[in-house]
Amino acid sequence: MPMSTAAIEAIETATRHWLTRAVIGLNLCPFAKAVYVKRQIRYVVSEAQTAEDVIGDLEQALRVLADADPEVVDTTLVIVPNALADFLDYNDCLYLAERLLKRMRLVGELQIASFHPDYQFEGTAPDDIENYTNRSPYPIFHLLREDSIERAVAAFPDASDIYERNQATMRRLGHEGWRKWMRKEMPEAGDGTS
Repeated sequence: MPMSTAAIEAIETATRHWLTRAVIGLNLCPFAKAVYVKRQIRYVVSEAQTAEDVIGDLEQALRVLADADPEVVDTTLVIVPNALADFLDYNDCLYLAERLLKRMRLVGELQIASFHPDYQFEGTAPDDIENYTNRSPYPIFHLLREDSIERAVAAFPDASDIYERNQATMRRLGHEGWRKWMRKEMPEAGDGTS
C-alpha cells in the first residue's frame, strides 16, 4: 500500500530537522549549508520494503541526479523508512549500492555517503557518542556529485580535519547534550559546541 502524502511529508520534515539541526547546525558537514540554502537538495522517500527494492530506487535516483543540472539539483537524499532498520542489513545494501554505482559507470561522477539511526563506526561501541555524527532519523543514502565535493574541499581549509573536529564536537556535547540540541533546548549561537 502506497504511503500517504502526510506520511511522506512527516518523513521529509524529520529529515530536514536532522539536516538543519545536526548536519548544518553543528557544522558536521561544512559543505551542506550552501546546497540547503540554494534549495539544491532533492529528497526521495523510498517506499521500498526490501533491499532489492531499495537498490531499484537508488538506481532511479542516481540516474535523475546524473542527468540533472547541478545548479538545480546538486545532491540527493534517498530516505528509506520501511527497510534496512538493522544497521548490518543497511551495510549489506550499501555494498550493493556501491556495486550499482560501478555498474552504472558513475564512479568518479557520483558517490554515496551513508547515514543510519544505528550508525556505528568500526572499532566503536554501539552507544559511543562519536557514532552520532552519522546517525539520522531513517536509513539514508546521500548521493553526491564528485565535482561538488572537490570544489567544496578546495574552498574549505583543513577539510581533512572534519572527521576529527566532528568527533570532538560530539564528545563535548555528550548524549544528553545531543538530545537537548536535537530538541532545540540549546541555543544555536554561543553554545560552545562548534
